[in-house]
Amino acid sequence: MSDESSPRLRDLIRQRSVTGRLDVTGEVERSLPVGLRVATAYSWRLLVIAAAIGVLVWLVILFKMLVVPLLIAILLTALLWPAFAAMLRARFPRWLAIVLSLLGTLVIVGGLLWLAVWQITQQWDQVQARTLGAMAQLQRFLIDGPLHLTERELAGFVDQAMAYLGAQGELLKSGAIAVGATFGHVATGAVLTLFILLCLLADGGGIWRWILRLFPRASRPAVDVAARNGWATVIDYARTQMLVAFIDAVGIGLGAFLLGVPLAVPVAVLVFLGSFVPIVGAVITGVLAVFLALVYNGPWIALWMLVVVLAVQQLEGHVLQPILMGSAVKVHPLAVVLVVAGGALIAGIPGALFAVPLAAFVNVAVVTVNSGAWRTGADPDGDYIWQTVPRARRRSMR
Repeated sequence: MSDESSPRLRDLIRQRSVTGRLDVTGEVERSLPVGLRVATAYSWRLLVIAAAIGVLVWLVILFKMLVVPLLIAILLTALLWPAFAAMLRARFPRWLAIVLSLLGTLVIVGGLLWLAVWQITQQWDQVQARTLGAMAQLQRFLIDGPLHLTERELAGFVDQAMAYLGAQGELLKSGAIAVGATFGHVATGAVLTLFILLCLLADGGGIWRWILRLFPRASRPAVDVAARNGWATVIDYARTQMLVAFIDAVGIGLGAFLLGVPLAVPVAVLVFLGSFVPIVGAVITGVLAVFLALVYNGPWIALWMLVVVLAVQQLEGHVLQPILMGSAVKVHPLAVVLVVAGGALIAGIPGALFAVPLAAFVNVAVVTVNSGAWRTGADPDGDYIWQTVPRARRRSMR
């Protein structure tokens, strides 16, 4: 036996005589490479975190009829909070500030919907005539174009489509029943959202203080400051997103009006509402505007409409978002795409809608706790994964 192994053997024999057992596990662990021990430590911790996130997602999906109205109410509260807080600072009674905030929101939304319906009714005859003309042009293209279809073949295709719809009658009935149930769920969710919104505006501070008492006493200061910083970030995001959505709607709606595309106001309203869903909403509403231009105005106007949509979206992505979002909520395009895609995969449209503000809240809250800013009350300092340029690097660039 070598001299080097003798001391280790004597230590093991001494441990055996003192404790009555050999620490074989510790000896084996110490004999493993450092990299393997570190990787193992990270692996089981990541597995625990992944399991916790999985359980949380499962609970959210299980209670989605409660979670979705709650998140919508929180987002609406963030949208209304600047005007609501301004009225409170002006010594408005809280009940009057709540009433004015809700009435103002209803007036704005109702006005937009009224404009959309009004233009649809004004241009309905023109749209119907152009639709029939577009269908006639499509039929003529199918007959005289490269496909060389005959009228008999077209009639056969139409008959097959009608027969298919007739065969799916039962499916359509069950779908109607499902739609009715969905409308019932939507109505219930809308009432619940309004109730939660009223509670948050009336006593949001008291609700938060009650939630804060659920945490251990030692961690309450950190949780409080982190949550307040995250809430301020969500307010900034909601306020800026509303401004960006307004600019998108004006740009695309004005472009459609100048190009002579019908239903320019409804398109602008859809762009405004769709812009609150990052990436997805802008793409869908832009495609709709181009499709209307193609059907009613022809390919050249559709091409110019596409140029307008792309120009507005590039202006939003490269000018409005970096300037208006500010240092706390400077959303990187890659982060937006990944977060929105992940939210859509997990929860569909609601996931895409809430992914960005939720990720911004979590990011700011985590940085607040890790930086220790909650002890001093200073702004959190750290590398925000939600920023295009980290704070430390920005200071060095000044």
